[in-house]
Amino acid sequence: MSEVNPLPASRVRLAAVLRATRDVVSIEATAKTLALDNTGAAKLLSRWRKQGWLRRIGRGLYVPVPLDLAGSEQVVEDPWVLVPALFGECYIGGWTAAHHWDLTEQLFNETVVFTTRRVGAKRASAQGVTFLLHHIGKQRQFGLKSIWRGSKRVNVSDPARTMIDMLAMPDTGGGIDHVADCLAAHAKSTAFDGSLLIRYAEQFGNGAVFKRLGFLAETHLHNRDLAEGCATRLTQGYTQLDPARPSRHLHTTWRLWVPERWLKAAP
Repeated sequence: MSEVNPLPASRVRLAAVLRATRDVVSIEATAKTLALDNTGAAKLLSRWRKQGWLRRIGRGLYVPVPLDLAGSEQVVEDPWVLVPALFGECYIGGWTAAHHWDLTEQLFNETVVFTTRRVGAKRASAQGVTFLLHHIGKQRQFGLKSIWRGSKRVNVSDPARTMIDMLAMPDTGGGIDHVADCLAAHAKSTAFDGSLLIRYAEQFGNGAVFKRLGFLAETHLHNRDLAEGCATRLTQGYTQLDPARPSRHLHTTWRLWVPERWLKAAP
């Protein structure tokens, strides 16, 4: 009876690394798993990449290549698992988080990521996925939920924090029309808490949030308590309801430049 040939030593080592790291393989994790120094681990990962077992997604970062996807650009099923390794201290937010929390059914091609790292380019691509990046200060790392995606723990903004980010930066929510729809969906959900929105807005520290939130609370939600809470916290100066669509129509109560069609809905 013939003996079954054992796996080559290199494949055994690769299997050990993949068991330890699952989704994203780093030099440091490889070195720890195989008791190597970082230089030796880096050379080994480079060799496995050349052999087609791994694909490089960033500096010192790799993902395993399943046999049935060896000729494909898309390797990982869930792009969220790449986020912690690629962008450090960060979280999923904007329209991506809004979809996660069922605030919208609209799908966007880009995954929105807020990171404390300084970003040179607003977009980064890995494994066929485009990430829309926004720098955010460490003091604004609040209102986050830690969830498991595969073997990776990923931070995502909770529903209220998702709304605050999109009100501060409507472009991360697909524009003010979509942000308003998400806010209306949030207002109908069991997670809605107007006082939490106010507290998050205060902690975020951007006066434009209260102006946009108050205006939408009054005209879109017809939520008097939330509107009054925003009105008592208005800052000086004027801002655009949607910076992507500048308007010359001023709503003096909310100190907002508002497109004409929005003015028609205002009292």
